[in-house]
Amino acid sequence: MRAVAISQPGPADVLQIAERPVPAFKAGELLIKVHAAGINRPDVLQRLGKYAPPAGASDLPGLEVAGEVVDGDFTGTAFRKGDLVCALVQGGGYAEYCAAPAGQCLPLPKGLTALEGASLPENFFTVWSNVFDRCALADGETLLVQGGTSGIGVAAIQLAAALGHRVFATAGSDEKARACEALGAERGINYRTEDFVAVVKELTDGKGVDVILDMVGGDYLPREIACLADDGRIGLIAVQGGTRAELDLGALLRRRLTVTGSTLRPRSVAFKAAIAHHLRTTVWPLIEAGKIKPVIYQTFPLEKANEAHALMEASTHVGKIMLQVA
Repeated sequence: MRAVAISQPGPADVLQIAERPVPAFKAGELLIKVHAAGINRPDVLQRLGKYAPPAGASDLPGLEVAGEVVDGDFTGTAFRKGDLVCALVQGGGYAEYCAAPAGQCLPLPKGLTALEGASLPENFFTVWSNVFDRCALADGETLLVQGGTSGIGVAAIQLAAALGHRVFATAGSDEKARACEALGAERGINYRTEDFVAVVKELTDGKGVDVILDMVGGDYLPREIACLADDGRIGLIAVQGGTRAELDLGALLRRRLTVTGSTLRPRSVAFKAAIAHHLRTTVWPLIEAGKIKPVIYQTFPLEKANEAHALMEASTHVGKIMLQVA
């Protein structure tokens, strides 16, 4: 099969088309003929040599795919050959075939193309795990999404808004802030020209937000503490702004605040399968009803994965960058 391999750590041009054996599926796995794959920030970090795949995972980049089930271990599953699915994987998505644990596969939502379906798993698994499981966003609570036009941000805004929450989001331009509002955010905040702490405080009558989804870290954390409501929670999923921060621990104590973080890729199949169950029962009906829509910014053929990575690093996109494989 054709696949995109990382020839050595480095810039986008180190991504090269290679010939690889079709992966052998293991017990509990399905073999998928990949029609499309999503580009995600961890793929870029892996290419740079800063995010190694977990032990036993494919060295090929790619954390989400959609396509046709062509073989597999169907024991205890509802899947069969010929089914169209999307799946979260630990790696190997930039290829014509990919093996995925059956528990991390979901049926392609009705009405969606494979390209649209491939844009869903990484973002919605991550958002559900952090916003709704770890940070327990509850009825009547508010959410601030940092990086609202990223793939994660687009998913978080749409899902929280569809479930009836007030959502605010930051973005790097007025145009992107308006894009966040079009997705369901009550207010998009241009972090280059506005103080998100002051804006959030004003919009919540001084209370602050209940949950913040943060992919920045660094010096954002003390500012986020300042705009959290009492009993508020911060879910940290990336550290684009740095790995170190200075916090007022007294504020955490007095106001009963929580700062938590997670990475999804190394978690067990059972853990991810539990998230898949929630997505199937709660999120997939919203997608099929048109209340949540995939947002695809640009699509590249497999052999131009390097151009897709360059676009990701430029951070000019709104929504997902995708690879069309078949």
